[in-house]
Amino acid sequence: MKISLAAVPYFWTKDVYQNFYQQVAQSPVDIVYLGETVCSKRRSMKLQDWLDIADLLKAAGKQVVLSTMTLLEADSELKYLSNIARQQDYLIEANDMAAVQVAQNHANAFVAGTAINLYNNRALSLLHKTGMQRWCIPVELGQQDLQPMIAYARSLEIELEYQVFGRMPLAYSARCFTARHHQLPKDDCQLKCLDYEQGLLVKTQEGDSFAQINGIQTQSARVSNLLDRWQELADAGIDILRIVPLSPAHTLQVIQQLAEMLQQGSEDELSAELSTHYEFCNGYWLQQEGMKYFSGDVQTAV
Repeated sequence: MKISLAAVPYFWTKDVYQNFYQQVAQSPVDIVYLGETVCSKRRSMKLQDWLDIADLLKAAGKQVVLSTMTLLEADSELKYLSNIARQQDYLIEANDMAAVQVAQNHANAFVAGTAINLYNNRALSLLHKTGMQRWCIPVELGQQDLQPMIAYARSLEIELEYQVFGRMPLAYSARCFTARHHQLPKDDCQLKCLDYEQGLLVKTQEGDSFAQINGIQTQSARVSNLLDRWQELADAGIDILRIVPLSPAHTLQVIQQLAEMLQQGSEDELSAELSTHYEFCNGYWLQQEGMKYFSGDVQTAV
């Protein structure tokens, strides 16, 4: 099985991005997704900066995929998308149907990101005809949901990628919730996302972790953790295990631990250090409530 690293969903400075990916280049990850997927106002990195990092990663033996925006709202964003989809050096990740169309117009293959809502074989067939090479499966589809779709996707020789670690992408909105939290208009957000390395935690009135606000994106507050179930995913037919970045240091730790588990054929628990920083969930994969975490038998909730 291969390990992939999704595009960073948060807003970091250029120095942080560059330092992070220099370390990723030395890590055992196989596939790296690069680019801004949440908000076009996050301009610490220009397209050429991403391409420079892509060249660095390619030289280190990584497959690089250029990710595109999830919610397009302006002509400038379509132009930026076209610049990505038009280039021929790297595969692209389509996170909006506009990206699918632009890629098809330029005869480019693409990866269907989790924001492309594929839930049946007819949709798989349609996207495959337009150039889909790999399918990043939506996080809410569990192993039983996927059985008939995995078999069909494999018959089409579509690669299958499933998130095994990181906060789950739940929703996107034209409104910026980070700006709203600070009582700022979206057009004058003052780039408040820079203040939150991993987004802004939202709790219920009872004090339970509920969601993570990341600009226009809503993520799960709990971190999806299927590292110790990688063998189940392999048996189900998943080809690529996807890690969604958290902090730079913690992300690199997760990559290393997963690589060791695959190499040794083990299913160890996550390191105690990471377990103290995050609450975990794995319910969706087990056909249970997504926000819950089950250890061992799915009947035993933690």
